[in-house]
Amino acid sequence: MNQIAISPMNRWGLWARFARRELRGGLRGFRVFVACLTLGVAAIAAVGTVTTGILEGLDEKGRALLGGDVELRLTQRELTEDERQFLEANSIDLAAMARLRGMARAERTDRRSLSEVKAVDALYPLYGELELEPTENARRPLADLLSRQDAAWGAVVDPLLARRLGVTLGDMLRIGVIDVQIRGFIKKEPDRSNEGFQLGPATIISRDALDASGLVQPGSLVRHHYRVSLSPETDLATWKSDLEKAFPNASWRVRDRNGAAPGVRRFVEQIGQFLTLVGLTALLVGGVGVGNAVRGYLDNKTRTIATFKVLGAEGADILGIYFAQIAALAVLSIIAGLLLGSLAPLGLSGALSDQIPVTPEFKFYPLALFSAALYGALITFAFTIWPLGRARDLPAARLFRAQSAPDYRRPRWLYVGLAGASIALVIIFAILFTTHKPIALGFVAAAAGTLLLLRGVAALIVWGAGRLPRLRRPSLRMAVANLHRPGNATAAIVTSLGLGLSLFATLAAVEANLSRQVAEQLPQDAPSFFFVDIQRDQISSFEGAAKAYIAEGSGPRAWVSVPSLRGPISRVNDVDASKVTPAEGYGWVLRGDRGLTFASEIPQGNIITQGDWWPADYQGEPLVSIGQGVAEGLALTVGDTLTVNILGRDITARVASLRSIDWGSWGFNFSIIFDPNTLKSAPHTFMASLSVPQDRQDDVYDQLTEAYPAITVVRMQDVFTSLASLLAQISAAVRVTAMVTIISGIFVLGGAIAAGHQARVYDAVILKILGAERIAIIRALIAEYACLGLIVGGLALLLGTGAAYVVVTEVLEIDWQLPISPMLTAVSVAFALTLGFGFVGTWRALGVRPNQYLSTTA
Repeated sequence: MNQIAISPMNRWGLWARFARRELRGGLRGFRVFVACLTLGVAAIAAVGTVTTGILEGLDEKGRALLGGDVELRLTQRELTEDERQFLEANSIDLAAMARLRGMARAERTDRRSLSEVKAVDALYPLYGELELEPTENARRPLADLLSRQDAAWGAVVDPLLARRLGVTLGDMLRIGVIDVQIRGFIKKEPDRSNEGFQLGPATIISRDALDASGLVQPGSLVRHHYRVSLSPETDLATWKSDLEKAFPNASWRVRDRNGAAPGVRRFVEQIGQFLTLVGLTALLVGGVGVGNAVRGYLDNKTRTIATFKVLGAEGADILGIYFAQIAALAVLSIIAGLLLGSLAPLGLSGALSDQIPVTPEFKFYPLALFSAALYGALITFAFTIWPLGRARDLPAARLFRAQSAPDYRRPRWLYVGLAGASIALVIIFAILFTTHKPIALGFVAAAAGTLLLLRGVAALIVWGAGRLPRLRRPSLRMAVANLHRPGNATAAIVTSLGLGLSLFATLAAVEANLSRQVAEQLPQDAPSFFFVDIQRDQISSFEGAAKAYIAEGSGPRAWVSVPSLRGPISRVNDVDASKVTPAEGYGWVLRGDRGLTFASEIPQGNIITQGDWWPADYQGEPLVSIGQGVAEGLALTVGDTLTVNILGRDITARVASLRSIDWGSWGFNFSIIFDPNTLKSAPHTFMASLSVPQDRQDDVYDQLTEAYPAITVVRMQDVFTSLASLLAQISAAVRVTAMVTIISGIFVLGGAIAAGHQARVYDAVILKILGAERIAIIRALIAEYACLGLIVGGLALLLGTGAAYVVVTEVLEIDWQLPISPMLTAVSVAFALTLGFGFVGTWRALGVRPNQYLSTTA
């Protein structure tokens, strides 16, 4: 071929023809290649498709999810007359809704439960549809269902509340001081995802019923929502700007249809980014398998490549022929992965329908699929150009000796540079495609660092095995020799399983510490009940009734009560809050209302870090104590000023001290605490906690809710039950996440064993000819894989423990305890997989007869 001038087009056609002929022999050497690449691309495509589908659904249904084109949210106050007139004059419709927590008691069963009470007007819902059961009641107007009939107001309730109370359609509930009749069950609320966290199942009543219930008292925590319907031609940005100009000091929170369901949107984006990075890690581990598969395939083709070169083929021809094969298989694998990933919304639609307000639509999202394909192509190129470059440059004479003396020298720097550039592009795209770039950078750096560390450990094993003294036992001597001999699988095995099992060990250890913290420590310290909305004229009598149930010797924390107010921060050091840029992660401090209190003594679990606490009888200028984290987020220090708006009145206080707060103490922790004098005359309620013996909790719950129906009671037993369910879901997600990478590692492990199959066959044949018994060969090879399995398991244990320790102590900020079971599981899985695959590979190699092998290689 080097003696005849061939045009580039003809040469490419020649490469394609030879590549097609080579592939006629089947995909035996590329099964792991196809499996690894398809799995990694499918994982990234699935995450991208589902995430994009959900976010697109949120955008399309923004009005229904928000309940209007614009929503104004206020706490503990309603619109003023001027504000209402402006909104009515600049909108098509204005709907009002109020939300608060209250106790619901079933008259027939005498059961009680906390409920999220939602009081709506006749316009609810402005957009979307409230789906109710049974069907005949669902056809009636909601205003009719909620109206007062036969001395009872109407209500529609969450089926979960009905199950807790043991009630059915037509039964009566006591809410506050009024009776309401259940006239329907909520099947789906259009604006549920926009309303945030709820402690109890929902009850929907009319605004008139709420006014009559007695639940709303001065200082009660009531959130008022006003939804606005605008004409299609109205520009949202202009409308909101006009609203801001008309009421620059209004203490409301404004949200439009483009920001509906922010909690869901933020959660989906963060989980999608995290899972994309995990999928990319799986693809990176799969890249090791791709490289092993290509190396193993080319090792089996050494005689063919050598023959090509003897017949005059140039290095470029070798590179072109085998790169064409790999490119064709890569394209097919990527397409298969994209098809599997794009089907994810169809398979997950049922599972997601109850968890999120929109169901991902079954359609193709080009950007999500393109990014998955791009990652797959770059990873494939990065891990295949190295063995291809080596095969291109090796002379024919060395290729003929490859079976007995493999040559794994580094290829020329061009190919090393191309591989490095591909990996660099993967890292750059991973960081550019995410909104949380520091997290993405840290994740990628950790994965890359772990891979480099595993490669370094593998090189250290090879180096150390080659320098061990000669062992007496032949099987052990052969096992050690196999660890460092030419063509060894040490690096591939250590890398393939190490990263996946390290991730598994990390997540398992984090999960174990979270479970322990929730299941063992928190219930021991947590009160039995939390009480909210205790009125000032009720606190004395309620405290007396509650303390009657405290067991002797329970300690000073058995009953704790604190005053409670709410209000937004309006100014920081005389700078309007809207113009303050808080530190990253502290934007929430300036959004909406903050919980406030006043106290004469330092709360338990708080430590003064700067400044001084005021005297118990302080009567001077307004002072405030700020939590250390909030102070750092707003760049506040002792002597600065903070202005809080309480019921329309700005109160400016000087920062007297900064505090560190133990947020895990299960006490009443406030970031902002005023001195005992400034706010004592402001309308406020009380919050309290009560600890009683387990066997008395039911009686306490029944009697206190009977005597004080307007006081909200949170039973911690119910909270822990919900927390345990949430933890179980997180645990399942953790396991699935870890398994994605582990499955890729298993494929790579199998590929590493398969790639070295010919070398194993060669060794077995020579040993048989020299008189070695089958059992001796088996013992030697199993000893080799057992050694590697223990090393990989130990590495996973060390890396996983270190990473989990950082996450638990620095990120979650909880106590660390070494979980033995997950660690032993990682070691056991590594040992079992390595030994199992090694035994299968050894058994296959021993099944080859020497005469048959020698005749085929002669």
